Parts: sequence; C-alpha cells; structure tokens
Amino acid sequence: MKIDDISSPELHDDLRNQLCSQIESSINDIEKHVPATAALPDSFSTYLRRTLSQLNSLSPFPNSLKLHIWKLSYRLWNACVDLSNSNAAGIQKHHEEHAKLRQVSADLLFLAADVSGIPSPAFKSASFFNKTGLIWHDLRKFELANYCFEKASDLLSKVDITNVSEYEEKKLLLDLNIARSRTAWEVSDRNLAIALLSRSKNVLFAFADNYKSLANQYLMFGKAMLSKNEVSGVNEALKLMNEALELCERGLTVVKRTGETLALKELRSKTLRFLGASHLQRDEFESVLKCVKVLRDGEKDQHPSLSVLAMKAWLGLGRFGEAEKELRGMVVDKGIPEGVWVSAVESYFQVVGAAGAPAVKGVFLGLLGRCNVSADAAIRVVNKVIGDPAGGGEEARLRAKVVSDLVSDDRILTLLNGDDASKERTAMHALLWNCAAEHFRSKDLQTSADIFEKSMLYVPSNIESRNLRAKGFRVLCLCYMGLSQLDRAQEYINEAAKLEPNIASAFLKFKIYLQKNKCDGAITQMQALPSCLDFTTEFLSLAAHEAIACHCLPVAVSSLSLLLNFYSTGKQMPTTEVVVFRTLVTILAQDPQNDSDILKQMKRAHSRLREMSAENFFGKGEIGRRERNWFSVNAWNLGVKTGQENQYAICAEFFRLASEFYGASIDEEKEGNHVMVCKSLIMTVSAIISDEKLRTNTLLENEVKEAISLLDRAGKMLMSSSTQYDKLEAIIEPNFLFVYTCCAFDLHSRLDDTGSQQLLLIKSFANSKCCNPKHLLQIGIDASQGPSSNHEVAIFALSTCLSTLLALPSPDYASVALIVRKLVSLRSIHGVDTNDDATMETYKQAYRIMVGLKEGEYPVEEAKWLSMTAWNRAAIPVRMGHMDEAKRWMSMGLELANKVPGMQTYSSCMKDFIAGFEKKLSGA
Repeated sequence: MKIDDISSPELHDDLRNQLCSQIESSINDIEKHVPATAALPDSFSTYLRRTLSQLNSLSPFPNSLKLHIWKLSYRLWNACVDLSNSNAAGIQKHHEEHAKLRQVSADLLFLAADVSGIPSPAFKSASFFNKTGLIWHDLRKFELANYCFEKASDLLSKVDITNVSEYEEKKLLLDLNIARSRTAWEVSDRNLAIALLSRSKNVLFAFADNYKSLANQYLMFGKAMLSKNEVSGVNEALKLMNEALELCERGLTVVKRTGETLALKELRSKTLRFLGASHLQRDEFESVLKCVKVLRDGEKDQHPSLSVLAMKAWLGLGRFGEAEKELRGMVVDKGIPEGVWVSAVESYFQVVGAAGAPAVKGVFLGLLGRCNVSADAAIRVVNKVIGDPAGGGEEARLRAKVVSDLVSDDRILTLLNGDDASKERTAMHALLWNCAAEHFRSKDLQTSADIFEKSMLYVPSNIESRNLRAKGFRVLCLCYMGLSQLDRAQEYINEAAKLEPNIASAFLKFKIYLQKNKCDGAITQMQALPSCLDFTTEFLSLAAHEAIACHCLPVAVSSLSLLLNFYSTGKQMPTTEVVVFRTLVTILAQDPQNDSDILKQMKRAHSRLREMSAENFFGKGEIGRRERNWFSVNAWNLGVKTGQENQYAICAEFFRLASEFYGASIDEEKEGNHVMVCKSLIMTVSAIISDEKLRTNTLLENEVKEAISLLDRAGKMLMSSSTQYDKLEAIIEPNFLFVYTCCAFDLHSRLDDTGSQQLLLIKSFANSKCCNPKHLLQIGIDASQGPSSNHEVAIFALSTCLSTLLALPSPDYASVALIVRKLVSLRSIHGVDTNDDATMETYKQAYRIMVGLKEGEYPVEEAKWLSMTAWNRAAIPVRMGHMDEAKRWMSMGLELANKVPGMQTYSSCMKDFIAGFEKKLSGA
C-alpha cells in the first residue's frame, strides 16, 4: 500500500509520527557516532533523505509536528557541527557526507519554515541554507551550492522584518549575495557574479565589516583576472579593483571608530598595491608611481612590494638611476623578505642587463652583510647575473666579471661552505661550470679560465671530489694552453695528474711539450702513454695528428712508429696498418734527408706485407690496388731521386722494394704489374753497378750472382710476354732494354767463359728495333774499356753503330769520327800482327766517308789524326824492310791529308818524301 493511497487523517498522523521517530532514531545514531574510530557511513544521509521525502509527501503538518521537526533539524545540525570539529573532518569523503547531512537538516527546517511560536523561522531556515551552500562551495559542488543559495534567497524575500533586525537581515543578504557571486564566478558566469556584487551595495549598512567583505570580494575577482595576464583581463581587473578602492573610500567616510577604520585602510592599501600591479602590467608606469606615492605618503605604507613596484616602474620609464636607488633601498629595509628582493634583483638585471651587474653585486653583498641570506637566494642571483653566455660578446664578458667577483667573496663562500649546503654548493659549481663552458665554446678563453677557477672554489677538497677537481684542473689546462700560457697550463695538468693519473692528463702533458716545441720531451711523454690504465691506441694516432699540426715531424714519426707496434698484438686499432705506413712515409718524405728512414719504414711495410698477404695488408678491391700503387710508385720515385743524387746503394734498395710492391697481386690478379716489376729489377741491378763504380769497390762473386739472378728474373718476365727479342719494344721502353743489355754484359764479363755469350747478347740487341746508334756506341765504348773488356763485342758494336749512322740521311759525323778512332785503336791494339788489313780498311773507310763532304763537315782534328796516324804507321814497315807496306801507309796518309783543310804544307812535304823514298828504292 502506497502512502498516497492512505486517506484517513489518523493514519496520516501515525505515519508522520513514525517517520519522525525514524528520523529521530537516525539522528540518535549520528550523535553517538565516533568519527575517530570509523568514517561517517553514507547510509545516514541516504536513509534520512528517503524518510524526508516520505514525510514531505504527508504535508501539511500541524504546528506541534512542525515544532518537533524544527527540533529534529537543530539536533541534526548540531550533530553536524560536532562532526566537523572532529579529527575525521580532514577526510574528503567525510566532508561530503557531512555536507549531505547539513543539506538534510536545512531541508527539514524548510518543512517547518512557517511554524508558529518561533521568531523569524524563515530567516533561520535561510541561514541554514546559506551555511550549507558555503560548505558545498568549498567542496566545489557548485550546482548544489547554488541550489542552497537560491533557496535562502527565496526564504529571505518572505522574512517578516518586524522580528529581525535590519542589520541581521542585510548582513545575511550581503553574505548570501557574495557567496552566490563566488559560485557564479567559479562556473564562469561572470556577468551574474558582478551583478550580485553590485546588488550587494544596497545592503551595506553603516558597518565596516560589510564594506570590507564586499571590497575584498571585488579585489579577489580583480586578482583572479590579473593573474591570467591577458590584455582584456587586465582591463577588467583594473575596473574591479577600482570598485574595491571606491568601497574602501566610502566605508572610511561612513565608519568612524578607529578599530574599524584600520581594517578598511589596510584593505585600501592592499587594493592600491594591486592597482599598481595592474598598471604595471599595462605598462602605465606613471600610474604605478602615483599608487606608490599615495601609499608611501598618505598611508605610510612600507610594504615590501612597493620597492619592487617602484623599481619596475622606473625601469619601464628608462630611469635606471631611480630604479637603482629603489633597489639599493631594499638593502637597508630589514622587513623585505628574501624572495622579494631576489625577485627584484632578477627583474632589475633582466631590464638593465650587463650595465646593471655592478649594482646587483653591490646590493647582494650589502644584503649579505645585513641579514641571513639563504644559499638558494645566492644561486638565483648568480644565475640571473650570468644570463645566457652563449655566443660570447662584451656583455657576456662583463657579466662574467661581476660573477667572478661575486662568487669569490668570502661571505658567499662561507654561506655555501657548510655541510648542510652541499646541494647548493653543487648547484653553484654546475652553474659556474656551464657558464665557463659557454665562454670556452665562444673562444673567450680568458673569461672561461677565470670562471673555471672560481668554480673550483665550490669543489670540496675530499677524496670523493678528487675526480671532479682533476676534471677542473684539466679544463683549466686547456684554457691556458689556448692562451699560450704554457707554464701555467703545465702546473694545472700536473695537479690533475696527481689527483687522477689517466690518459687525458698524460696526453695534455704531451700537448704542452709540443706547444713548447720540446720534441724530446714530447717523444718521452708519448712513449709513456701506453702505461696508462685507460690507454687506447687512438691516442697515438691523435698524438701524430697533433705533432703534424705543430710541425714537429720527429714526434709524429715516433708516434706512428710506436702505433705500428700494436698491430701485431691483435688490439682494436683506429685505422688500417697500411694507412699508418703511408702517413709515416709521407711525413718522412717532407725532409729530403730522410731517405734512409723512409727506406727503413718501407722495408718494415714489406716485411708486414709478406707476413699478412697483399689483400690483408693493402686491402681488397680498388682500395687495395690504390694502396699498392701508392707504395709502388713512391718506392720507384724515391729510387729515381736517390739515383739522381748518386746514392746508388739506397737507390738499389728502393727499386728492389718497388719490384716487390708492383709484384703484389690483389683479388683475382694472377700477377702484379709485371712490366714495372721488370723495370724495377733492371734499375736495381743498374744501381748496384753504379754504386760499385762510385765506391771503386769490386762486387763480390755472390753479389754478382745475386745481381745476375735479378736480371734473369727480369729477362724471364720479358720473354714470358714476347718470345721475339725484336718485339720487346712493345712491352718495355728501349732505354730500359738498353740498360738491361748493358748490365747483363757487365755482369757476365766478370764470369769466366762468357765471351761468346756476351757477343750473342749484343748481337741480339743490335738486331732489335729497340737498338739505336747511341746505344751501340755506348756498348762499344764500355766493351773497349776496363779490366773485363771484350774487343770482339766492342768492334762489333762500333762497326754496327758506324753502319747504322752512315745509313742515316744526315749522319752525326762527330760520332762517326769517334767510332772510326775507336775502331782504329781497337784494331791496332788487338790486331797488329794478324789483322793489319782490317786496320787499313778502317782508314780507307774513313777516306771514303770524307770524299764528297763539305769542308769542315767531318771533324778536322779527327781527320788530321787519321792522316798523321796513317803516315806514322809506315815507320815500322820501313824499319822492318817492308817497303811496299810502308809505301801503302804513306800513300794513305797523303790521301787523307789532301782531304783535310789546313794540311797543304803537310801534304806537300809528304809528296816530296814519297818521291824521294821512291827514288831511293829505284836506286837500290
């Protein structure tokens, strides 16, 4: 059966009483609840609201029941008051349950709002709803709060003012309007919020608290708008604060009691300060100064924010001197909190910049002497003075100078020296370190060194910090190296090495020796690098680069030489071994006196080549071929260079190395550059023979055989490419074939029973297209001289050369004359008894050559020599009684004399002598 179906009045009364009893029972339970032992259960509010709903459906109530409900409401309200004072009030859930019970109490009272016998029941009900709404507002349940405020407003509109004082009514109405306004503001209904505040002006009455409450709410709204830092918000904030100021002014004209006026004046000063802040945000600096002046002169207000407002206003007007006065005034004002003056220092420095750094330093040091400044404040000030040092410049340098003076002050050092300031000390060190690092990156090394030194003041001298101190010393070493203050840099790195003996310190010592151009010291230090525990081979490579940059080539050579020792150990290396060898040779080649050292390193490279194979040493593919060609070409070029300098022993070594490098095969190559191998071998033997001639020492038999074996290798390579000797010019240049022939002839001449082999060698060469008259002439001359001369080879070579020259369109008669003389000499020496006709034939050939030549075309001196020697050859036959032979030689001499310009007198005398000689023979 539903309650609505019950129509009997008696049943209605019973149900009302039953429901009231249930409500009373619940209230009893609430009153007995101990919040310290358990949280307030939500069953209370749920049950009471349901019962209240049932009771509401049984209205209207008799006055006696209304009185009972009234009492129950007050009991529940008082129980809620007790609960709010309990320890459980700090629990959010308890707050919400408490608010729900307050809501039930207010709703209960509302059921009996028209009870008789109680003065102003509607006013009291409205008061309950107002207080409940405030609780919902604090819980940010704005809809419930608004419901309560609206209920209270409706109830107040029905209040019989005869039973309520006008002050009480207007006070409640004022509080209610302000509360509704706050709730509307929270839900962004600002128009309603402002309208409710405006409506409240009509219920102020002549009490200071009313004016203060309303003005304070205007101020709160203004501060909220000001905090958003928007242009429209600042303008709206300014209007709201002006309303607050106006209310303060009105209140001061109405209220006369001293105690009440003090509160209004304090609020007025506060409002003026925020008005000044609003004007500051709008850049209305003159208005800010007016607010400050009013506060200082009229209100005698010495609030700490006034100095900040005034300073910022003067800064905005560009009057930095006045701003500095305000800043310095804070030093003597002990009432200014630390956070305020630190903020002022930051603002001042942000506007004035580096020019204000000295003033900031003076203010801060003054504050240190006046009051207990915290370590955090010191760090904030230093950070602001440092600013952004990136990029360097004069401003950053000036800032750094002030920072240096500031952080080295004994008062700041003392401030950050305690054990309880270790965190702040670390922060200060990091701040200074980062500042110095930025100056270092900007190449301002002097400033960087100064700040790094000051940062060391904030590193404790304990064991835990030794690595950090060593790091500081190393970076200071770098700074002073950059400033070329090498002695000071060395002092710092020595200190770093004592604290942390690692590779970084050792390498910096090495760099200092380099910059001092102490090569011996640098080499000694470099050789000590591998002894460091954290050594890696990259440091030797880096040492070589540093030495090259300092033009200290001996150090670079030593570094790379030491680096090469590690390749056989299997360690991880910074680059390939062949690159190190190539770099080393390149460095050594810069000094022309280093040929022997280059030879040593190239031999070392060749040794590693034989150990590793060509592909492992040079590399694979095109890279390997390029590396091989580099070593081959450089060995060849160095061989040529040393040969031109007559250093034939070294020259031979270089050419022999060239043959080995050229012969190395890469990838799928069956063999290397066999042509260059052949050339290198030929040049090797040539250099060996040249060195023998230069030193005038005879090659030993084993050396001769070794040289012959090299030539044999070259010969086999030539023949493997061309089986016909006359086609070799397609493979190798004629000059190299000539050198090969000469060397082979020379070496074979030292062995027994090789005469026929020599002649065969020269004949083969003479028949090749590579041969030319100059080659044959040289071979002929060489074969005719020395202890191992071969006249057969010499005569053959000279004769062939003569025939070749005479076959030319324009023979070189100077060479022809030289060959004729050589042939005459050879045949005279080796054929005086057996081959005199051959000698005569040579003279006749010379005569036939001179026939038809222009005067002087055949060398005159050589022609005279032929004539005179032919004539003189008759002397021996005359003595021997061979008159016909003597006459033949005299006739030859005369015929030659007739062809020589300037021998007419000789010719006449010869004719006369021959005539007399013939008469004598006839008479006999």
